[in-house]
Amino acid sequence: MSEAHVGSDHAASGTSGNMETMDATVGVEMTKPMRADAVRNHEKILLAAEEIFALDGVTVPIDLIAERAGVGIGTLYRHFPTKESLYEAIVVTRISNVLEIADRYANDEDPGQALFNFLREFATQVADKQDLFESLIQAGIDIKSKLADQVEELVRRVDVLRQLAVDAGTVRADVTTTDMLNLVMGSCHAASHSDDDDVSLLRLVNIVIAGIQPHTVG
Repeated sequence: MSEAHVGSDHAASGTSGNMETMDATVGVEMTKPMRADAVRNHEKILLAAEEIFALDGVTVPIDLIAERAGVGIGTLYRHFPTKESLYEAIVVTRISNVLEIADRYANDEDPGQALFNFLREFATQVADKQDLFESLIQAGIDIKSKLADQVEELVRRVDVLRQLAVDAGTVRADVTTTDMLNLVMGSCHAASHSDDDDVSLLRLVNIVIAGIQPHTVG
């Protein structure tokens, strides 16, 4: 979600043959529903990986993730044949959560407040995973290009909220969706790297929200 430069971790992701295996496995997972126990293992692995990557970076041995998740190493590899596939799954899950939030607000009776509340929730989602995203960036994981379709879908759905708010006269017409998302993500970055108590995330996001609203003269 950040402008992470999503690239290959060759030591972790392996050869192009492994990548082909990953692609095939992802395709199978998309078309063949997992059993309930497999779903639980999948979620436990993702949660454990998020926590470990955020704390210790993405170079941690894969067996530590399996141990933290309480699954065998073979189970982990069945779900995620490469470390890169695990990175991607984590980010896809985060984006999916934000998409659900955007959809929830799309039918709100007050388009302006719907957009503003979405931006606050989006900021919270990003801030909660700031350490994780920074670890991925530092490892050269190019989220924006590797997951271009998902990022594009996120921008498209947020643009629906923005356009509804513009049509309702509650957001400036010259503000783009990219402007808003960049400003909110910049606020998350500033809040997470500041020792100043006044630089709180909610305060910064509210300043962004005030700035994208139409201003009357006189």
